Amino acid sequence: MSTQSLTHRASPFVELDRQTWSRLSHEIDVPLTVQEIENLRGLGDRLDVDEVREVYLPLSRLLTLYDASANHLNSETNAFLGEHHARTPFVIGIAGSVAAGKSTTARLLREMLARWPSTPNVQLVTTDGFLYPNAELVRRGLMDRKGFPESYDRRALLRFMSEIKSGAAEVRAPKYSHTTYDILPDEEIVVTKPDVVIVEGLNVLAPAKLGPGNRAALALSDFFDFSIYVDARTGDIERWYVERFQALRSSAFASPQSYFHRYADLTDAEAVEVATDIWRRINEPNLEQNVRPTRGRARLILSKDQDHKIRRVLLRKN
Repeated sequence: MSTQSLTHRASPFVELDRQTWSRLSHEIDVPLTVQEIENLRGLGDRLDVDEVREVYLPLSRLLTLYDASANHLNSETNAFLGEHHARTPFVIGIAGSVAAGKSTTARLLREMLARWPSTPNVQLVTTDGFLYPNAELVRRGLMDRKGFPESYDRRALLRFMSEIKSGAAEVRAPKYSHTTYDILPDEEIVVTKPDVVIVEGLNVLAPAKLGPGNRAALALSDFFDFSIYVDARTGDIERWYVERFQALRSSAFASPQSYFHRYADLTDAEAVEVATDIWRRINEPNLEQNVRPTRGRARLILSKDQDHKIRRVLLRKN
């Protein structure tokens, strides 16, 4: 189903083309330098000052409005109850396919939101840290389904989010290495009293599954105050994935410690063949079966064109 189909008549989304959306950034300065933007750009992404100004600057401002609204509601609720409960962090979920650019979006929003006076402490957590270790994936026969919902320790992820939303002073998460392609057993990510937490991952918008005996269960998105889906056509994402794979041969894959070091010396033709095979066996089925079906659950959809540029923004009506 195309993004456009979401906007037919009784759609819960308001669709804004890029030109209309970009007007929302009028008279707001871009808080990042050209070099900072370059440092945040993921391999293969097309991110420049214009993209930041026209798309992400209005988005960061919108997010601060939602955060301020949540803060106001907390104050009003405290007054109604006659009690004082400190506000818990504002949580933003970011979903999308492998190679769609969701990691770049997450990093960029972290830096931009931290520039707003109301949200100086913004921390980013990826769900990669909650993948089962490779040894456990092998034991379960899931190495070729890494990134599928069943490859994550869902209970640990829900526990982590519950602690974040309880206002715990310190919450720890496992750390993942994209070099070794595995959990780092002796390292953790520590989240300490953030104003905003960004949670980025493939399946963060997946609905809850019924527990034993059809008991109700929690979904990760139950803890989100705002959610974003980074969208693009499947054919474009496949091309971006293959191009990124080719580029990684001379960077990350070149390290002897890399899980993918065996691909470093592939020829161009061999690299295209291997990357296409991985995409069509693993990433595309996961996208079509698990990731894209969650798109309509997002509060905002960033729709990319073939050049990685955001062409449309769809915002859920309140």
